[in-house]
Amino acid sequence: MHADIGEARPEVDSERPQPRARATRIPVVKFHTPEVIVGPGALDEIPTAAAGLGMRRLMIVSDRNLVATPWYPRLAQRLRAADLKVASFTDVSPNPRAPEIALGFEHYEQTRSDGIVALGGGSVIDAAKGVAILAANGGHILSYEGIDRARIPLPPLVAAPTTAGSGSDVSQFCIVNDVDRMTKVTIIGRGLVPNVSVIDPHALATLPPEVAAQSGMDAITHCIEAYASLAHTRLTDRSALSAIGTAWRSIERFVDAPGDPDAGLDMAYAALEAGMAFTNAILGATHAMSHPVGGLCDAAHGAINSVLLPHVIRFNAETDPTPFVDLARAVGVPTSSSAFVTAERFADAVCELSRRIGMPARLSQLGVSAAHINALTANALVDACMRTNPRQPTPADVARLYREAL
Repeated sequence: MHADIGEARPEVDSERPQPRARATRIPVVKFHTPEVIVGPGALDEIPTAAAGLGMRRLMIVSDRNLVATPWYPRLAQRLRAADLKVASFTDVSPNPRAPEIALGFEHYEQTRSDGIVALGGGSVIDAAKGVAILAANGGHILSYEGIDRARIPLPPLVAAPTTAGSGSDVSQFCIVNDVDRMTKVTIIGRGLVPNVSVIDPHALATLPPEVAAQSGMDAITHCIEAYASLAHTRLTDRSALSAIGTAWRSIERFVDAPGDPDAGLDMAYAALEAGMAFTNAILGATHAMSHPVGGLCDAAHGAINSVLLPHVIRFNAETDPTPFVDLARAVGVPTSSSAFVTAERFADAVCELSRRIGMPARLSQLGVSAAHINALTANALVDACMRTNPRQPTPADVARLYREAL
């Protein structure tokens, strides 16, 4: 994909490094989304969506925590009432591991399932995508690391997110924890976008506050990285700016009261738009650096993002601060005649928002030490998300950013 020339961005200080020249032609772009069903009570639409995709013997992929909520038994009951055969696989961990996906695939085959309904957060939906990849293509899930490695179309997939942030229900990403290499593997492909996303803000009401905060910061990171991405377009820009404005206004209310219907609906829409932005524009160095930390420490992805994001904003702004001026305006951060100063203010505002919702400030709080930096750096540099970061870092740059965030 090529970067869109988009709207004119502010002038930068003449004494500072100037941004790279933008593309001089308007490219042909793709903007891929699934069918989206969104609103209070939307979970009740899943049987119709599944049947419409030809499912007759489906498998629900979820996790054990959700089995104890009202949402899983209600979904299973509604599916059976619609004369659909239902199997289930709920052995999914946060940061899903390759062996769990293999076990899910084995269960999918044993039950002769013909489609998947994923009910859960990003980890559950990623695990469901992994099962679907193996159902169509076979082999080992880690062999699909990279872009467009899964060539055979996947079985039908309906995704119902129960967190507001991952965007996995509308994205072409599947993230799997490689426990041997102690990193997360990024699998990307247009075929990984679910057929239908069903977003019910009622399903957010049972979120623990810390999960609401983590997932919300993930959505905000998606907005920022998609807007700054080398692969941004006018469509992704509009989605990212709309989403970050909504999320920024709503996240604190949502963390304080996930059951608040207005805050829940706002965050559901913000996560949806952020997902549509990043799946088409891809991401950047924050995610490329976050994935190895998640593989090392098994920490929450959104929490890692919240620590790394301000450092990456400042790094990218050294060569082109202009995207961060637009983002600052979108969330009400005061701008300056200097784009560099505005970018710094925006990075500071991200830090302050993270603090207010209880996110960690340092990687050391998540278990990272200086001894880990070399391995983390090596894994971050080969992550697919690094390709679209607006400034390509050297190994020394990445190591420095990790040290600054410790």
